[in-house]
Amino acid sequence: MTGANTAINLSVFGIFVLLTLYVVYRASTRNVSASDYYAAGSSFTGTQNGIALSGDFLSAASFLGISGAIAVNGYDGFMYSIGWVVAWLIGLMLISERLRNTGRFTMGDVMAFRMRQRPVRAAAANATLVISLFYMIAQMAGAGGLMALLLDVHSKIGQAIIIAVVGIVMVLYVLVGGMKGTTWVQIIKAVLLILSVSLLTIFLIGKFGFDFSSMLDRATQKSPLGEAVLAPGVKYGATGLSKIDFLSLALALVLGTASLPHVLMRFYTVPNAKEARKSVVWATWMMAIFYSCTLVIGFGAMALVGTDKITGAPGGENSAAPLLAFQVGGTVLLGIVCAVAFATILAVVAGLTLTASASFAHDVYANVIKHGETDPRDEVRVARITAVCVGVLAIVGGIAANGQNVAFLVALAFALAASANLPTLLYSMFWKRFNTRGTLWSIYGGLTSCVLLIVFSPAISGSKSSVFPDADFAFFPLSNPGIVSIPLSFLAGFLGTILGGEPADPAKQSEMEVRGLTGIGSGLR
Repeated sequence: MTGANTAINLSVFGIFVLLTLYVVYRASTRNVSASDYYAAGSSFTGTQNGIALSGDFLSAASFLGISGAIAVNGYDGFMYSIGWVVAWLIGLMLISERLRNTGRFTMGDVMAFRMRQRPVRAAAANATLVISLFYMIAQMAGAGGLMALLLDVHSKIGQAIIIAVVGIVMVLYVLVGGMKGTTWVQIIKAVLLILSVSLLTIFLIGKFGFDFSSMLDRATQKSPLGEAVLAPGVKYGATGLSKIDFLSLALALVLGTASLPHVLMRFYTVPNAKEARKSVVWATWMMAIFYSCTLVIGFGAMALVGTDKITGAPGGENSAAPLLAFQVGGTVLLGIVCAVAFATILAVVAGLTLTASASFAHDVYANVIKHGETDPRDEVRVARITAVCVGVLAIVGGIAANGQNVAFLVALAFALAASANLPTLLYSMFWKRFNTRGTLWSIYGGLTSCVLLIVFSPAISGSKSSVFPDADFAFFPLSNPGIVSIPLSFLAGFLGTILGGEPADPAKQSEMEVRGLTGIGSGLR
């Protein structure tokens, strides 16, 4: 499709993989405890963790999916960017400090702090595994589309093999490096990504005489939708139902960010709550810069490449940024952009795999099965075995979802996080009466309702853009279920608490409040 030089592209990608594997290996030599493997021994500064946090969050959905969504849908595609930047205010104001002071390694530490440990930790681990798998499937689908373009592979079998290779490399990151290695990969990848999109943005605006309006005029000429792409309503807002779908998506994006398990786990890699807050500030600024650049890249792709060529390329909408790179810089720039995008996928999936495996090993194996009495080495061994299993599931799911817009798929993971995790975390940290029954009802009510609504929605079947376009078993009309499942989780947690069960422990609640606000008792001061 691009006439790209495969040798150049593979060389750039190979250099990055070898470099990061070396970094991961060097970092692994200092993994001597469970704290080192799960939380890097809380040794990173707020600045370092903020850069890594942005690297963990700026996924294939951000680079490929949003650029493609803007290139095809214009204004409506940019709403993903707005939602994800605004969402960090919730993390900064409500979540980061209390979470860092209260827990040790996982989200389950906070949810189970003043509840019965075994059922709550099991529920938290289940939610983490489901959310992480949804997120990983989106990343793997992005990898398939990207490498299909990079290597000019059009067959489904060839793309499936590519996705499998991606899965194997990201599992190696986790098995060898743990959180330290993964964090350094995130830092390297975040810096490369920000530099790449910033330089590409400057070059694009310069190509149009530093006149953004001129770029938009060209974009409307190259789009079959014309000037409609500059206003709301191309994808959302044409009908009353699509407006509700838009609101549902916005809720999922804004509320899901602060409750993603792999984002929450990053707050444990810093030594105290002050550095946790600093992490969020750094991450927010880096993402604001990045998403501003995606606006230019998306409309630049529409202007220079054209919507029809983008949708017809291997990978569909996800190919907008690579095709733009080839258009303006030839095979060398295409190789660099694809390598950075691929590094983005590898790093994010590695972080997700580590989170899922840590949650199972720490919450289920160590605290549910072994009742908190386990050798840290055995716990880390179980985490590594779980990482392999999660990697296999992600590969299978990525092959099934290959070709879907990764930003759309990631939005489903955000809906799951906002439904299962956010209500439970807020109730746990701020509601004194909240008890074990309320916790379980909130987690499972939000998780189950969201999964069921996704399965029976147009996202899975019933439309040309569905995961299974030839099937139709959808009865829920919205593509994103957040507007239903998020309030349902809040309601389930409230009803579970007031309908009885084991009463809340006032002593543990007071301890959690003091610890969350001051850090006293957390061993971090």
